Amino acid sequence: MQSIFRGRHFINLEDFTKEEVDTMLEVSLDLKKKFAMGVPTPYLLHQSMFLMFFEQSTRTRNSMEAGFAQLGGHAGFLDSSSMQIAHGESAKDTAIILSRFGHAIACRYCNWGYGNKYLTEMAKWSSKPIMNLQCDLYHPFQALADLMTMKEKIGDLKRVKVSIIWAYAESHKKPISVPVSQVLLFPRYGMDVVLAHPKGWELPDWVIAQAKANAEKYGGTVTVTNNEAEAYEGAHIVIPKNWGNWVNDQTGVAASGAVAVVDDKLKAQRSWKCTKEKMATADKNVMYMHALPADRNNEVEDAVIDGPHSIVYDEAENRLHTAKAVMTLLMGGR
Repeated sequence: MQSIFRGRHFINLEDFTKEEVDTMLEVSLDLKKKFAMGVPTPYLLHQSMFLMFFEQSTRTRNSMEAGFAQLGGHAGFLDSSSMQIAHGESAKDTAIILSRFGHAIACRYCNWGYGNKYLTEMAKWSSKPIMNLQCDLYHPFQALADLMTMKEKIGDLKRVKVSIIWAYAESHKKPISVPVSQVLLFPRYGMDVVLAHPKGWELPDWVIAQAKANAEKYGGTVTVTNNEAEAYEGAHIVIPKNWGNWVNDQTGVAASGAVAVVDDKLKAQRSWKCTKEKMATADKNVMYMHALPADRNNEVEDAVIDGPHSIVYDEAENRLHTAKAVMTLLMGGR
C-alpha cells in the first residue's frame, strides 16, 4: 500500500499511481464500514477547509461538508460571486490567503477554458492541498466514486465492458469532465471501455491517446465509436450521460460559465436516450450508472433510472465515502 499523501493536490487522478488509487479505495471502504457501524472517525479534528464554488452543486458540496464534519473538521462554503473574485482578485492572492487561514481549499470551476487553469494556478501558490470539485477537464471525485461502486458490485473489473455513452439533454451545455475522468481511469483497472457519442461530440485527442496508453499498460481496451448500439450490446455497465460539444463547438462560451445551448445540431441527436429496449441488448445483469443530476426523459427513461438495473443512489452515496478518504489522506496521515 502506498501511503504518502499528506499535502498533495487532488486535481487529476492521473497524478496518482494505480497503487495510490487503490489506497484511496481501501480507505473509502474502511470509512464506509465505520459510518455504517456508527464508529466515530475524528481523523481531522479541529481542521478547517474552504469550499469554493463557481457553479451549482448538490452531491459535491454536501458530500464534502458532511464528510468533513464527520472527520471532525469544519468546511466553509464560499460562493465565488460573493467573494472578491467577483471584483477581480487573482487566483494567486486567493490561494495564498485562504491556505494561510486553513488546511485545504477545494474548488469547483467548470467554465470551459478557465476552470482547470484556475485550479492549477491556485495549486502553484497554495501552501495547502487544492482539491478539484470539478473543472472543465476533470472530475476526480466522481470517477473515484464510480470506480468504488463498480468494485463493490463486481469485484475484479478485468474485461468488464463499461460503456460511456453520450445522451441527449437540454438543461445546459455540460462539461466534458465526467467522461474524461472515467475514460482515463477505467482502463487502468483492465476494463474494456467503449466511448460512444454522435459525430461532433468528441473528447480531446490527447485524452483518447492517454486512455489507450493506460489500457495497454494495464490490460484493458478503449474503443471509440459513433454507434450507440455497439456500446449497449453485451455491456456489463452503461453510463449514458450528456456532455457538451466544447472540443469542436464554442457556442455558449461566456465569462459567466456554461450556458444553455439547444440548437438544431443538438436536437438532431434526440434518439441518443437510454431506454429499456437498449438496456435489453446489454448483459442480463447490466448496471445503469449516472453521476446525477440526470435529465429525466431526455437522457434516460424513468423506467431505467428507477428500474432494477439502476445503481445511481449507491453511486451517489459513495461520493461521501471517497471524499472522506481523499480528505483524510491529503490532510492527515503522513
